[in-house]
Amino acid sequence: MEPNYGKTIYACFVGYIVQAIVNNFAPLLFLMFHKSYGIPLEKITLLVTFNFGLQLMIDLCAIGFVDRIGYRFSVILAHIMAAAGLIFLTILPEIFADSFVGLLISVIVYALGGGLLEVLLSPMVEACPTDNKETAMSLLHSFYCWGHVGVVLLSTLFFAAAGMRNWKILALFWAAVPVCNLLAFTRAPIAPLVEEGEQGLTMKELFSLKIFWVMMILMVCAGASEQGVSQWASAMAEQGLGINKTVGDLAGPMTFALFMGGARVFYGKKGESVPLQKFMLGSSIVCVISYLVIALVPVPVLGLAGCGLCGLSVGIMWPGTFSMASGAIRRGGTAMFALLALAGDVGCSAGPTLAGYFAGRFEGNLRIGILIAVVFPALMTAFQVLLRKSAAE
Repeated sequence: MEPNYGKTIYACFVGYIVQAIVNNFAPLLFLMFHKSYGIPLEKITLLVTFNFGLQLMIDLCAIGFVDRIGYRFSVILAHIMAAAGLIFLTILPEIFADSFVGLLISVIVYALGGGLLEVLLSPMVEACPTDNKETAMSLLHSFYCWGHVGVVLLSTLFFAAAGMRNWKILALFWAAVPVCNLLAFTRAPIAPLVEEGEQGLTMKELFSLKIFWVMMILMVCAGASEQGVSQWASAMAEQGLGINKTVGDLAGPMTFALFMGGARVFYGKKGESVPLQKFMLGSSIVCVISYLVIALVPVPVLGLAGCGLCGLSVGIMWPGTFSMASGAIRRGGTAMFALLALAGDVGCSAGPTLAGYFAGRFEGNLRIGILIAVVFPALMTAFQVLLRKSAAE
């Protein structure tokens, strides 16, 4: 009987929802943590730093242990840690004399799970014997967007109906998602990432390939292009439209995430008829245009439309680069996917940091920051053009 790899792919889809829960649920509670536990806001922001900092470390460290302990054990462990961290959120702040320590331990635990998921899920789908891996990869990454949207919407509805004081019930509800999905991974077939009898490339071998460095640059640009606007979308909606934070969160990041997810679903459904590299180049050009609209058009509603256009344009960049790298580098293995994830996360930090830095230098003018950050989608476009030219020669 042939293994049913559809189960594996669906479990990976839900795995990206788990990562979205890990990254986006706790920030909704930051003001509540501040008021309930008396923790200064500047201290609470360290939770975000630890979350993404640890995920960066896992991207690098996974190269050394994932192949040794196996993908099944690793992905189940990732789900256990994600669930445990969310459950700890409801317990540890009450136990420790310093509530921040309890929160920090909880974040560390689920960040380790989230970092592992980022390394594992893409290569697991890439390894499945599907007809069109590019479309499967695009559809996979769309589930992070839907998870983000779902976390914000359902949490907002829960808080409106039950009140913020009952947030622990919601945390346990979100913890049930990784618990259920780890059960799916105990039964799902896991395809090998490299052919039997072969070994994945080492870091040294990867570093000797010019095409690998091109893919690393593309991943940095993909992460920076995405987060350069996404992380500041709420602030831009508030600043430009004069709306409150709750509406700003819905109008900014939610619009961005919906359009980004829509682009990934579109390519997941129609990608067989659209060459990936052509779609990537077109998306990069549209991304540059969206940045310029946000930065230069002095009409707030058009600026918000630019955020949506940016979400639409960056949708294919991250999963598309994974697929391009997998097609260009045989036997890339765990090391390649882990290093690409690391490069993407570096970009996710660099994009909003650069935009925020220059916005601060110009008296909080986010438009200036976004204008400077257009360098990332511009670089993405330039490298896509170079790749097309080299392919044509």
